[in-house]
Amino acid sequence: MNDSSMPVFGRRRADGMELMTSVPLPAAPTTPAVSTNNTISTPEQDINAAAVVAAAANAAAVNTRSDIAELRAQCLAKMDATAVAALHPERLLIEVERLISDLATERRVHLNGREQRQLATELVDDMLGLGPLEPLLLDETINDIMVNGPDKTFIERNGKLVQVPVRFRDWTHLTNICQRIAASVGRRVDESSPMVDARLKDGSRVNIILPPLSIDGPSLSIRKFSKKPIDFDKLIAFGSLTPAIARILEIASRCRLNIIVSGGTGSGKTTMMNAMSRFIDPSERVVTVEDAAELQLQQPHVVRLETRPASLEGKGEVNARDLVRNALRMRPDRIIIGEVRGPEAFDMLQAMNTGHDGSMSTIHANNTRDALARIENMVQMSSMGLTPKAIRSQVSAAVNIIVQVERQRDGGRRVTQVTELAGLEGETQLLNDIFKFEVVGETPTGRVVGRYIISKMRSTFHERLQYFGLDRAWAHALEDMA
Repeated sequence: MNDSSMPVFGRRRADGMELMTSVPLPAAPTTPAVSTNNTISTPEQDINAAAVVAAAANAAAVNTRSDIAELRAQCLAKMDATAVAALHPERLLIEVERLISDLATERRVHLNGREQRQLATELVDDMLGLGPLEPLLLDETINDIMVNGPDKTFIERNGKLVQVPVRFRDWTHLTNICQRIAASVGRRVDESSPMVDARLKDGSRVNIILPPLSIDGPSLSIRKFSKKPIDFDKLIAFGSLTPAIARILEIASRCRLNIIVSGGTGSGKTTMMNAMSRFIDPSERVVTVEDAAELQLQQPHVVRLETRPASLEGKGEVNARDLVRNALRMRPDRIIIGEVRGPEAFDMLQAMNTGHDGSMSTIHANNTRDALARIENMVQMSSMGLTPKAIRSQVSAAVNIIVQVERQRDGGRRVTQVTELAGLEGETQLLNDIFKFEVVGETPTGRVVGRYIISKMRSTFHERLQYFGLDRAWAHALEDMA
C-alpha cells in the first residue's frame, strides 16, 4: 500500500481530496474586574467563584477521560484487522491518528495534536506491541519490569526499585498482553494453566502468573537483557569485577574448566555466563539447554534447545532432563545449561564427566558451599539411588570452579567469590577460595567498598593450565589482585 491509495481509516471527498475539518476552540472565559452593576466583589465571593471554576474544571477532566475511553473503543471498532496487519507500524500510526482526528471532530471531543499522537501511539502499541509496557522496554536504563496488577508497575533502574505511572485499563487488558507474550513462543497461560515462563523476541525473560493464583490481578515480571551484548569490559566499567578477575575467568573459560555460576535471583548469573562464553573457541560445537531461551552466545556453531510444557491433554511435555540426555547424542564439545533446578543436575554431572569439558550452568545459592549442597540435593531428586558419598565423588570429579555473584545492598552486582573444588577427603568436599570479596566500608554516596582476599594455594587444575599454556597468565592475574 502506497501513500496515494485510499487510507485505511480516513475519508476522502469525491474529488480525491482528504476531508479535513477543524474543531472550533471554545472562547476563553473572561472575568471582568468590576461587575455590571458597578459593585466590587468581596474576597468571599472570589473564593466561591474560584471553587466553582475548579469544580467545573474537574468535571470537564472526568468527561474528557470518559470521552477518550469511548473514542478509543470506537477507533478499535472501526479498524480492520487484516488491513492493520498489512501496514508498516509508522504508516499505521499515521492512519490511526487520522481516524482519531475524524472521530474527535465528529463527537466534538477536544484533543490537541499531542494528545491525538499519544492516543494513536497507545492504540498501535496495543495492537502490535505490549501496550503500556512498550516505552519501558525501549528504555535501556531499565533492568527489570514488575507489574503487580493493572494499577501498579515497578521498575529496577541502577539497582533500585521505583514505581512508575504505567497503568493498564483493567484486568482483561493486562491478561491479553500476558497471553500475547506466551503465544509468541508457542505457550499458553489461562485459568487452567495460570503460570508460564516465556521470553520476548530480544531474549528477555518473562514470568506470568494469573488469578486465582495471583490475588490482586495478573502478575508479570520481565528480566530485560541489553540489546548490546555485555562483555567483561562493560562489567569492569559497572564495577562488577576487576581487570584481574576478568582475566582469571577468561583463562578458566579458555582452559575448558567446568564452571558453575551461583547467586541469588537477579544477581547477574546469566549475564556473567554470557560474558564468559565469549571466550569459547569458535570451532567448538556448543549445545544450550534452557527453560526459556535467553543465552546470547556469539559463536557460529551453537544449537539452542528449549523445554516445552504439556499440552491441554497433559501430553507432549519435554523437560530439561530430556533435552540434556538428547544433547549428549548431538556430538557437542560443550553443553551449557541455562539453569539447573531439578533432576537434570545428575545428567549435567554425567556430561561434565564424559568428555564435555568446558560445560557451564547456573544455580541459585547464597554461597559456593551452598551451591554444592544444592547440586547434591537435586541429584537425589533424580531417584538414582546413589549414596551421598557417591554423589559428592561425582560432583568433585565434574566441577572445577564455582563463581559466586551477588547483588549487594548498594544495588551493584559483583563477583564476590571464586571457589575451586579441590577434591574429596572421606565424605568431605575440599574447597579452596581462589579469592573472596570482603566488605570494608562504603562511600558517602552509599557505594560498597571492599577488597579481595587471595588464596596462596596451588590449583588442582594447574596441569590443565600448563596444557593450554596459560599457567603463567593465571599466576600474573593473581599477583595483580594482591
